Amino acid sequence: MSLYSDRLTRLRAAMTATETDLVVLGPSSHMMWLSGVNPHGDERPVMLLVSQTHAGFLMPVLNADAARQMTKLPFETWSDDTGPAAALDRLLAACDATGAGLSVVLDETMRADFALRLLDAMDAPERRFTEDTVGRLRAMKDGAEYDAIKAAHLLNDEAVKLAFASLKAGMTERDVQNVIRDHYKANGATPEFTIVGFGANGAFPHHHTGDTVLADGMAVLIDTGCRLNGYPSDMTRCGFFGTPDAAYKKVFETVEAAVQAALAAAKPGVTAGAIDKAARDVITAAGYGPQFLHRTGHGLGIDVHEPPYIVAGSDHVLEAGNVFSIEPGIYINGKFGVRLEEIVILREDGNQVFSELPRNML
Repeated sequence: MSLYSDRLTRLRAAMTATETDLVVLGPSSHMMWLSGVNPHGDERPVMLLVSQTHAGFLMPVLNADAARQMTKLPFETWSDDTGPAAALDRLLAACDATGAGLSVVLDETMRADFALRLLDAMDAPERRFTEDTVGRLRAMKDGAEYDAIKAAHLLNDEAVKLAFASLKAGMTERDVQNVIRDHYKANGATPEFTIVGFGANGAFPHHHTGDTVLADGMAVLIDTGCRLNGYPSDMTRCGFFGTPDAAYKKVFETVEAAVQAALAAAKPGVTAGAIDKAARDVITAAGYGPQFLHRTGHGLGIDVHEPPYIVAGSDHVLEAGNVFSIEPGIYINGKFGVRLEEIVILREDGNQVFSELPRNML
């Protein structure tokens, strides 16, 4: 509980700095991060409201007892026969949020009907989303979050190493996927996602793992992650089953150079766009610019994809504690794809990579 109390204190400091009167979160990773509560989400309105003087939940009575096991914050409950309007009014009053023109931060992932119900219950609020409050705080990982993300990545290293060691002619992509997922489950983790692409399938960045059979002379791409103690891992490694030809080697070496350039650029005070440019310039200079089909990276925390996004043109300035992927790729349609992905955390003097598995799986 002390972890969540500290996060609430930090949020209120951010609210003061941004002149925010009220923060309203729906059932989401934002709510989970701030309170530890991860309630059942359906059409029944659930919200966490935070002001400088009060923090409490709007909660259907049928879910309240379960949610109370996860938090000491108070609840305004409502039942199906009475509806949530009166309970929401009571919660707004407790938060001293009944005045006109209040500055309200809304959870951007909240259901639209929840958000509109909240706004309709208030008097001409001025609303924005969580980027400079909860979102910014979530992007700056604390020590407990680092430890959880690190543990998930060490398990991921084991699974990916095992998968490449298990490769043999006649295996399907699904067979390799099962090797990885079985290792996760045997070690107390749940599979988050697993992409296995043999040969030309690796040229599809979000390939759906299927029944393609491995044969000599095929490139292999594995992008996978597990969830351990509430936090995920995410990593992509590539290799070749057999002897790689010159074309594959050139692409692999180019992507590796792009990763190294982005790692060199990744430090507090630089923009997300500058890191993307560092990777993209390497790939463009090698003649593969049109084959780099996506951004260089995404943030990672409770969610596998969350801010900050490492994308071309972004002027978002990165801070110590930010965690994000660096994953440039080159995709040769009809032949193969190479993507090499690391998750890093920014430190005051640079960055630290979570994975300890070499990128060269050839």
